[in-house]
Amino acid sequence: MIIAEVKDLVKKYPSFELKSVSFALESGRITGFIGRNGAGKTTTIKSMLNMIHPDSGMIRFFDSPLTGNEAKIKKRIGYSAGTISWYPRKKIRDIVDIVKRFYDTWDEAEYRKYLELFSIDETKTPLELSEGMKVKVNLMLALSHRSEVLILDEPTSGLDPFSRNELLEIFTDLKNEGVAVFFSTHIISDIEKCADDIVYISQGRIVAAMQKADFIRQFSVAGESLEYTMLRLEGGAVHA
Repeated sequence: MIIAEVKDLVKKYPSFELKSVSFALESGRITGFIGRNGAGKTTTIKSMLNMIHPDSGMIRFFDSPLTGNEAKIKKRIGYSAGTISWYPRKKIRDIVDIVKRFYDTWDEAEYRKYLELFSIDETKTPLELSEGMKVKVNLMLALSHRSEVLILDEPTSGLDPFSRNELLEIFTDLKNEGVAVFFSTHIISDIEKCADDIVYISQGRIVAAMQKADFIRQFSVAGESLEYTMLRLEGGAVHA
């Protein structure tokens, strides 16, 4: 079932443009959003959440347009953009007390589960945490209110290989519960491990939005890794 849809999204800047970006996310599937730095991944994600205002296009969640339904829709979405930078001197537990007031779906048991799983000390402040632990705190907040869609911008950035693998396993558990997981990354091995679908953006336009197996059949040479496929494509093979 399609749970989110982006159609003909355009955002123009003096030196960059999103060019009619279109793709859809399905419940119970993990979608990897890939492309080199500056390709438009973060601009697309921020547009999906109305954190920046696109020039044109349509964004829908749960069969409703984001425009006019933003507050209701965002209660059903979990979002993380890597590290946290707000309230740097407040204890984690105080930050949580503020955040959970915005979600009537906040699940204290889930919060406690991820607090333990990620080995987070809620008496510490963000200033006392490593970059990797900051990522985990933000993910914990995104996962603790029973989100139906997870939208994550570089969620594995700053994590050690063990923690990254742990997080990918969590993604798989969530998809088995029917959650749609959409995450951008430049770590292609993470896509190989867990993604069902791939959205590939290059220079502001979508090159492919399809199942991972179909992407490999269409773009990969026999025997090469997905990472090498991406390196070859970014070398100019797909650019118009």
